[in-house]
Order: sequence, then structure tokens, then C-alpha cells
Amino acid sequence: MLVAARWIGHNCGVDPFLIAENPDPDSSLPYLLRLPIEGGLVLKAKERWPRGSRVYCHRVEGGWPDDVEVVEEVPVKLCRRRGSAIDLVLDRRSNQRSQFVFTTLKGREAIFWQTPKAAKGARPGVRVPKRRAAGLTQLAIVIDTRERYPYRFANRSVTTSRFGLPAGDYAVMVGDVVVASVERKTGDDFRTSLTDGSLAFLMAELSTLPAAAVVVEDRYSSMLRSEHVQPGWLAELVARIQVRHPSVPVVFCENRKFAEEWTYRFLGTAYAELGVPIRDGLTDEGG
Repeated sequence: MLVAARWIGHNCGVDPFLIAENPDPDSSLPYLLRLPIEGGLVLKAKERWPRGSRVYCHRVEGGWPDDVEVVEEVPVKLCRRRGSAIDLVLDRRSNQRSQFVFTTLKGREAIFWQTPKAAKGARPGVRVPKRRAAGLTQLAIVIDTRERYPYRFANRSVTTSRFGLPAGDYAVMVGDVVVASVERKTGDDFRTSLTDGSLAFLMAELSTLPAAAVVVEDRYSSMLRSEHVQPGWLAELVARIQVRHPSVPVVFCENRKFAEEWTYRFLGTAYAELGVPIRDGLTDEGG
């Protein structure tokens, strides 16, 4: 089967994937790569293969040099552009699948070469933005007194205080009126509260607020691979609580850093959109 696949690939006229020593002694990227796409895309690379992490690459103008020492030549099964990425599948037993991601850093093109394993722990170009939530110069966030190790909202124009919230872990308030609330869950805590039924009661209470959400410091895919329950059951429970409480979204934010970022923006936007009418109403009543 492997011999036939190689034979078919070569007869389809697919050029091999080439790796060579970079002849430029002053370059910090010691290898050249030639991808059989777009007339032969040539890149400089830091490594010969992205084993443990992403490998930074840089485009080479002028094509493939003639006087280079090729250190590896591998048959190609697939080399195809997909939007801002190029998928590369090599015809060999190991280290066969990889991807080149094209992005922009500080206004310049940046190319990252990654394997599926490296892609799980990295997101090229993904950074927590510094832009203020809803353009607010200052935001007061109330943290529930029962919340352990709370978000710090570092480098944000945020002041925090502690208060016993009726529902949720983080909230914005006008006077004693809760405008919006966010319940924070780690992946394990979310799965536990989902299976023991406590999350359903919390969702019901959150749904009475003008704006509320549950943010999970994990990926949705974790609901599909739990070791202790039947596959798909947790995903079914997630769908059920969302249908029963459509006004309270459950947002999967991958990790704590991005969950904190999402919470900041949700509360800031809720305060900008909903806090002004409430504040005006309180002012009119008090006047």
C-alpha cells in the first residue's frame, strides 16, 4: 500500500518537499524549505521539522538557489493552500502532517510552521488586546466574596471590590442593582456542576438578570472526551441547559487568560449598554 501510494504520487507530477542548508552564513535561520506550491514556495526556517513547538519561517525572494546542499527530499501526498494556511502531508511513516500559517506581526508578514501537536498549545497571532472594553476609561467590577483566586484584571482600567453576589462570581452594579454577572468555571468544576444538576439552578437564577453568562476556562472539545461518562452525554447536557436558558450563554474560552479577557469585555459592554438607563432612572427618582 505504501509503495503504491508513493508511485501514484510521483506519477501525478507532485514535486518533493526539499530541505537544504541555508547558504547564507549570516542568517539566523539555517535551513531552506521548498514547498511544491505556487511555482515552488521557498522559505527560510529555524528547524528542519517542528517537533516540540512552532518553527518560525521567512519567505525567500528569488526562488530556490542552485548551489545548495539538499539534506532531505520527501515525497508529497498533499500540499494545498487553505485561506491563510498551507497544509503539507508527506509520504512517510512519521512526521508527515504539518501546516504553515501566514499571519502579521507588527505590520510584517510572519510564517509559523507547526504540527497538530504544536497547534494545540499555540495560536499564532493570538494576543490579549489592550483596547478598553466598550471604550470605558474606568470600570468597577464587584467580585463575589466566595470567589477564591479571583481574576486580577491586570493592566486594565478596573477597580475591584468584594460583595456577596446573589448569583455569579463577577458583576457590574449601579447602586445596589446588578446590571450583569458572570459565573466563572474551570473545566472540572463545570463538568461537575453540569452532572450533579447544580448548574441548572444557577442558570435559572442568572437568567433573571439583565445580562449574564457562564465562562468556562476550557475548550468545548473537553465535553466530548470525558473519561468517566458516556461520550456525548456532557455535550447533550450543555445543549439542554442552553435551550432551557437561552438568555445565559455558556462561553468556552480555552484557558484562564482568555476567560478573564472575555469577562472584562462582557461586563464592560453590559455596563455601557445597560447601566446608563438604570443609572439615569435612579438619578431621576432621586431628584
